[in-house]
Amino acid sequence: MENTGGPYLNTAAVTSPVGIVRLLQIMFGCTTFSLVAHQGGFSAAYGTFCMFVWTFCFAVTVFIITCEFTHLHSCLSISWGNFTAAFAMLATLMSVTAAVIYPLYFVQLGCYPIGCEVRDFRIAASIFAGLVFVVYAVEVFLTRAKPGQVTSYMATVSGLLKIVQAFVACIIFGALVNDSQYSKYVATQWCVAVYSFCFVVTVVVVAFSVTGKTALLWFPFERSVVVYTFGAVLLYVSAAVIWPVFCFDSKYGSPQRPGLCARGRCPWDSQLVIAIFTYVNLLLYVVDLAYSQRIRFVSHL
Repeated sequence: MENTGGPYLNTAAVTSPVGIVRLLQIMFGCTTFSLVAHQGGFSAAYGTFCMFVWTFCFAVTVFIITCEFTHLHSCLSISWGNFTAAFAMLATLMSVTAAVIYPLYFVQLGCYPIGCEVRDFRIAASIFAGLVFVVYAVEVFLTRAKPGQVTSYMATVSGLLKIVQAFVACIIFGALVNDSQYSKYVATQWCVAVYSFCFVVTVVVVAFSVTGKTALLWFPFERSVVVYTFGAVLLYVSAAVIWPVFCFDSKYGSPQRPGLCARGRCPWDSQLVIAIFTYVNLLLYVVDLAYSQRIRFVSHL
């Protein structure tokens, strides 16, 4: 019989610390959405988002374990290390969001009017939702780049920050479409252009890293990413100055929340959320720029 050079199955995919953590992700994720679907219940956009997060993360984690256990990932034309690192960070952000949203909107201490059984199921689902976040965060901790270690770009601090930056931008976009009145001034439209441009380029950087196509580019990818990050810092500085002025200065907007503004549909609330996360993303890009000076890209891992 011909020697294949190694075993067909990679048992380390389920016995290593990362493999065990991924098995826990599957177990906790399946338990969470099963509790919600069986008796906990969900409704509206918030509940649908939470169910999507748990099922999506569960499905992709099963895919990752299957590919690593059977060595099928070697047949895929992607940078596997970049893909798993990027997904772990994305799943951490999505799962912590769902772990906050679900109990906030669906859990109550009393039994009326949903009944004690439904309440108990929702509390249990919330607990397991928190555990889902914890195990994904543990994977990020275990697979992150160590000092002096040659690793995939998405496992570095800068790579992980790219995922966080894109996620924060999605929060900003969600607030923008929630009656933020951004089209009222050209200056606030500029801010939207900044958010959109930085989001698109960040996603492109992640996409090239995950697909492992950075070496095929005609320009130096590493230097270009650093230059882009510096440009993103400058753009976000402009948005961090312009947005609060045109939303909260008494000449253009309202320094305080209007008293007659409805909860959940108040432009001032959306503007405040955008302002806060603008500063969050500005800080993320600054930290990204600082760390990008000390890393080297490895696209094929």
